[in-house]
Order: sequence, then C-alpha cells, then structure tokens
Amino acid sequence: MKRLIGLSVTAFSLILAGCGEESDQLPVDGRDFDGVEYSEPAPYTGKVIDGYLKNARVWLDMDGDSQFTPGPLVIELDNGSEVTLASGEPTAMSGAGGRFVMDISELVLDPAVGPDLDPRDYSLHAVALPGKTLEETRIGEVPVASAYLMSAPPGVRNITPLTTLARYRGIVGLGSFLETPSSVAASLADLNLVRDYILARDDRSHAYARALARFMASQIPAAYNDLLAAGDSDGTERFLSKEAAFLLGVSLVQNAADVIAVVDATAQGDFANVDVDALALPEVDVELSDPVLLTSQKIYAEPSSQNTLPANRSGLQISAELAFDYSESGRLLSVSANGCLSPSMPELARLIGVNGYMANLQTQWLPSAALSEQSRLNFDEEGTDERLVFDWDNRRAYFETSTTCHQHRGVAAGSSELGGNPEVTYSWTRDSGDLVALVAATSGGATRTLVPETANSSSVFPGYRIAEQGSEVEAVTFAVGISSCTPQDDALEASQVVTGVQPYQFAGHDPQPSGFTDPVLEFDRRAFSENEQPNLRLLRYGFLDPDLLLLARVTGDGSFEWAMNYPAADGPGFVAEQPNLIRDAYLKSYSAAGDCGREFEGVPNSAYARVEYSYQRLSEYLVGLLE
Repeated sequence: MKRLIGLSVTAFSLILAGCGEESDQLPVDGRDFDGVEYSEPAPYTGKVIDGYLKNARVWLDMDGDSQFTPGPLVIELDNGSEVTLASGEPTAMSGAGGRFVMDISELVLDPAVGPDLDPRDYSLHAVALPGKTLEETRIGEVPVASAYLMSAPPGVRNITPLTTLARYRGIVGLGSFLETPSSVAASLADLNLVRDYILARDDRSHAYARALARFMASQIPAAYNDLLAAGDSDGTERFLSKEAAFLLGVSLVQNAADVIAVVDATAQGDFANVDVDALALPEVDVELSDPVLLTSQKIYAEPSSQNTLPANRSGLQISAELAFDYSESGRLLSVSANGCLSPSMPELARLIGVNGYMANLQTQWLPSAALSEQSRLNFDEEGTDERLVFDWDNRRAYFETSTTCHQHRGVAAGSSELGGNPEVTYSWTRDSGDLVALVAATSGGATRTLVPETANSSSVFPGYRIAEQGSEVEAVTFAVGISSCTPQDDALEASQVVTGVQPYQFAGHDPQPSGFTDPVLEFDRRAFSENEQPNLRLLRYGFLDPDLLLLARVTGDGSFEWAMNYPAADGPGFVAEQPNLIRDAYLKSYSAAGDCGREFEGVPNSAYARVEYSYQRLSEYLVGLLE
C-alpha cells in the first residue's frame, strides 16, 4: 500500500503555478504507484533558469544553510528518529535547457524508521559558476561572468532569480509577490514568479530575472567568486554562512523594486530588447558577517518627584528615545530622536575613525544624554524632534533640531520643523584613513575643532583636543597605557571587576572643581569569550561639563562620570563575538577612583540620567525595514 505524503495548500499551489503540466506527481515512496511497483524512486527533475543555464550546480538544501552539504549528513525526522545520508544532500549539474536530474534514492527510508523524505519539503538551490556555467541565449551559449546563488520555495522545481525573490519574500513574511502600493510593485502583480518564463515567452519576466541575477552577482564576495571560478571547482565548495546567504536574500527583497524600476524605465514596454548588461543597477554592499548593531537607546533623565538632578535612579522617567538607522553594509546613516539628542564630538570622532561602520567600534556609541526639561516635553509629542544625518561620501554630518534643548550650548533651532538648514554641520579631514580634524560649525557662526591625540590611547576612549574659535577649551591626553591587575578575592565571581586602569589628564574648564583630581579610566579586561575583538570593557570615565550647570535643574560642581554595565558572560544579551556591548549606563556625580581589582559598582543610588541600549542583528534590523 502506498504511503501518501501530505503537502500544504501553499506548497501545492506553488507547484501547480510554477511548473504547470511539467510538474508530474512523484512516486511517493518508490514502492508502488497506481498498482505499479517501483524499485527506485523517480529522479527529482527541474530547471535552472536565468536564460537556461547549463553546468550550474544544483542541490536540495535539506539542512537549511543555503550551501551544499556533503555526506554523511544526519537528518532528524518528525518522530525523533535520525537518518544518515551517506552522500549528503542530493545534487546534480544542470544540462541542456537548464534541466537537471537529481538522484533521490537515499531519501527512501525503511518504514520502521519513518516515512520517506519528500524532496518537495525542501528548497532547491543552484549556483552559477563563473566561466563554466553556460547561459543559452539567442546568439548561442555564453559563459556566466560572475557567480550568483539562486533558490526556490519548497516544492518548486524551477530555480530562477524570480523564484529566489518569491522564496525570500515568503521567508520574511511578505508573501510571494511585491504586495506594496508602489507602481513598481504593481508591475509584478500579474506575473507568475515561479514558472518557466522562457517557455512561456514572457519577455518581461525574463528581463526582470536577468537584471535581478546581475544584481545578485554584484553582491557575491570576490573570494567566493574566485573559489567557484577555479579550475577544480564544481560548485560544491562551502563558503557562505547561513546568515550570509540569508542577508543576500534579504537584500534582494529590499532592492528588487529598484532593480525592476530600472528595467521598466529602460524597456518602455519593449522588454525583449533590454540590454541588461548596460543597465545602471543599484550597487549595494552587504555586511555578510551579520554583526549585532545598536538600534535604539532609551534615555531616562526626567525626575519624577522633584525638579532637580541628580535624582533617585528609580525615579528617573523616560525623556528621549533614539533610533539608529543603517545601510545593508552596517554603516550608520542617521540617528533620530523623539526628545533630544546630545551629540558628542569625541564619539563622532570614534565613529569617523571606523568610517561609520558601527560594529567596528566594538563598544558602540558611548553614552550621552540631554538633561534639559525640554527633552521630556518634546518626547511627549509624537514624531522626530532631532536627528543626526551622515553623508559619508562627502565627509559631512548634519545635526537638526526643532527644540530648545541646546540653547545653553549656543545652539538654537532655526525652525519648529525639521528639514531646513542644519543647526550644526560637522566636517572632517582624513589622511591615509586616519582622522586629522573634525570641525563643528553652528548656524550661528561658532566653530569647534577636534584633533585626535592618539599617544597611549585605546580604541574605546582615545585622546583628543578641542579648540573653540582657535583657543583650546578641552583636552584628554594619556601619558601611559592601560595597566592590569587581578581580581580581589571577594570579586572573583562578580560579573564586573575593575581589572585595568589608565590615568589621564583632563585639561580645560578652569578653574576645575577641587574634587576632580587624578581621573582614571577603569576597564574590565578579563577574557569573556574567544573572539576577534579584544576583551576591553570600559567601566567608568569622568569629565567636566560646566555648561550643564546653566540648566536650572542641574545641580553639582560640573564634574560628572559615566558608569557602564555589560551583560554577564553567557547571560541574557551577551554576544560572544562582540563582548563589549554596553547594556546600560548611568550619568552621576564624579567620584575618585577606587582600588584596581575590586567589584565594579555600576548602579548608583542617584543619577542624572540612565541610558538603556537595545541591539539587533543586521539581518533582523533589515527584515524589520521590510515589514
């Protein structure tokens, strides 16, 4: 008796839509079908199409990592049993007409173990090999110039750029078609994304597919392309991580509308004669390591029961929320605030030092907070009140505000709405990749210039000098590097321990408060994980900011310090490959440094502000943009 393998309605409809009459039902388990006994299951067949592609590597992605996996491959069944595929994932090379014939005999199981593995439950993948895969065109077979990776939804046996788009749209929850109100999306509304568009003589789909293939090829890492182009490559080489392949798919979904718009504008209805190689397609870099990035901060700097700061930490209410926006390469594009920002020139200098790639900062965006009562008043009104926008190509950044939060610093809003001339324009110069100077020019004509002081500096807190109208107003310099110590006995099990110190000189703002003496950076230098980033958690640093005392509710002598807290190793929020991500930070009154080796006291009783950090994987962030 034949054992039937169920298909979901979605998978079944995709098969019908994708292959039409070519999509014959498979013998379910290879033993009998309509009274006919089978000793072997029918091979799994399909096509690889950009144009029809010959000599493309095809495989059934049974472990979901988007790369061919050789044997032995262990598959866990729904009943908990495990089976081993000695040859690994079923694979084949495509032939004439893009057709492939895949041996799936290893998917037939002993009935005592479980039902046969149904190839229609898994996604087909194909990779075009540069110089080896041949595209069948009207002028003959043309070698593919660059590698690209394609896939199809489970059960669909045509593998094309359009099935790749359909699959990833489904994965990110958008459906198989571009279901958005834009005219570009509407141009796909009547297309079948999973069929053989060449057989159907659908020139429009073919033009879209070829353009998408070229876009996908532009994002393949050069090292992977070279690997596949090597003479001994057969396309089974593993290179991309599962996360990297997913990011490539997300980028395809994110940019498909723009690619299609270029095709439409060029074709003007004549899709058969579009020269895809001449199209000016989007050029989009993707950070395939899928780093964890800071995506939001919540600032708590509004006292609940009194009108002065510092206040009891439990009484601090939210006063601003910041959103960090990124490109697909992980480069910071802007910071937007509901409430008020507090831009820091030293932190901007750090970001410029890594050319805007936030993950390379290791400790991302040292804390800052606007203490003006106007921040909470603006936060209570929906919408963006301030933003910092980066123009990396032109070495500029622009700070815009519609608030009065920064009048104590001489920065006044030019309008109650964003979008006009920026209140502060930042510009910078570099030499051999290193920052030379960062200049902040206000709309009122004042300028500040930061020059790095790199001697004995660490990447997390480098030295600097700031001059205003040509006169130095602030400087942080280091005479020595970081010295280490071992944890004290009573701190051995503590989640945060001061195990590194670095004295520094903080010049400016004379006369300095009498209690602001011998400032020291405190670090936790213990090994938290094996990773490429150094184990260097900045726990505390002090500074002077007498301008804050111009705010009526801010009390003190103008000396402050930030205390940072980090996730415990292997605890919630800990990222092994990025161990230096701040969890939260407190702005409090400055106090003299304690002993090296002690447990770090990161949570004060009272504070001027608390900053909470939230992070996402780049892939998670990009998917969120699609929703």
